[in-house]
Amino acid sequence: MPVPDLPLPRSSLPETRSRFGATAGAAVAACAPGLGAAAGAPSEAAATPPSVGLPPGPSPVVPPQAGGTEAAWAGRAGGLERLLSGPHGLGTAGLRLTPREEPPAPAAAERGRPVPGLYHHPIPEPDPVRVEEVSRRIKDWALEEVSLYPEEWEEQFDGFSVGRYMVGCHPDAPTVDHLMLATRLMVAENAVDDCYCEDHGGSPIGLGERLLLAHTALDPLYTAREYQPDWSASLHADAPRRAYRSAMDYFVRAAAPSQADRLRHDMARLHLGYLAEAAWAQQDQVPEVWEYLAMRQFNNFRPCPTITDTVGGYELPADLHARADMQKVIALASNATTIVNDLYSYTKELDAPGRHLNLPVVIAEREGLSDKDAYLKSVEIHNELMRDFETEAAALALSCPLPGAQRFLRGVAAWVDGNHHWHQSNTYRYSLPDFW
Repeated sequence: MPVPDLPLPRSSLPETRSRFGATAGAAVAACAPGLGAAAGAPSEAAATPPSVGLPPGPSPVVPPQAGGTEAAWAGRAGGLERLLSGPHGLGTAGLRLTPREEPPAPAAAERGRPVPGLYHHPIPEPDPVRVEEVSRRIKDWALEEVSLYPEEWEEQFDGFSVGRYMVGCHPDAPTVDHLMLATRLMVAENAVDDCYCEDHGGSPIGLGERLLLAHTALDPLYTAREYQPDWSASLHADAPRRAYRSAMDYFVRAAAPSQADRLRHDMARLHLGYLAEAAWAQQDQVPEVWEYLAMRQFNNFRPCPTITDTVGGYELPADLHARADMQKVIALASNATTIVNDLYSYTKELDAPGRHLNLPVVIAEREGLSDKDAYLKSVEIHNELMRDFETEAAALALSCPLPGAQRFLRGVAAWVDGNHHWHQSNTYRYSLPDFW
């Protein structure tokens, strides 16, 4: 019987989400070393990594998706398995869980071309049946539930191709309902970015107030009874707040409390990054390269891969998500994927009014390089971060051989690959500079 369309009654959620373990404490104890005395001694499984890519027990890879072909699923599964193969290059062989001899995942049909020299992993074309259904549902939600945009923005909404984006980034989502959790949040985040910060009337002036009030749609306000109705009414004041409120309402009904709280935390990080960029815009200031990269660790895609377990229909225990090494992996993945955005949106931003900060622009200004050399250096920085992500993820998979943790790491890696595929293939939005 298919999962009913959201909103789901809370009582039905345990059927579609598992914790991969009886208790968070037991999960943490199985992922020593480095967790302190309370974690206890490493388990036998943790001390002796398995000789194959997956730990003993049930495979964390889900069955083929409805509407997809067996060949397409085989390609997806191969793409997910590459994380456990680890990085390659000098000094990294010991971090792999399997030999890196498997053939690469079949490439999707070319739509657009990748940035030359950019380190990435091709993926199969996202399941067209799911893409069509997600695209239909998200447009209905945007128009009928939250009145997100006026008629004249419809072409841009369609050109965003958010259905292809989210289906490509979440290949292990068990149902379209799960995919919609991520899709609504992605559209809502972009509405805030466009309407508050950039393309559609955004401005750095007064941004802090707008972001704070919008954040209360994600993190509810508890205040004096006299003023509670005013706050409640404010959640419908503009399209970004309506979108945030609705997307988060769907999400919290499907997520565990720790999953919802981690999303709120990462959205606060995102808003902090918006404010730093706005401050530079108000001061007409180009930051140092290291300052820009620090901002990009906050103003980045992090809220998206951090919900990969919710979209996958399971829960990574909070203790495992909070580990410093897991946080490092998520941060590196998010930083690399955001530089992908800088590189693919480079020409689009140059053609837009005003000065838009991206990594090539900042490097050219601060290091006195030509536009081409600054762009190529940005590619190198991306590649370094990608390899660091894979190195750290492989090391964490070795030290924490739990199915839930390893499925989560695969999910983050799948999100990284899907994010690149969408940028490369979305020729409506992006084109490459003529540097080659």
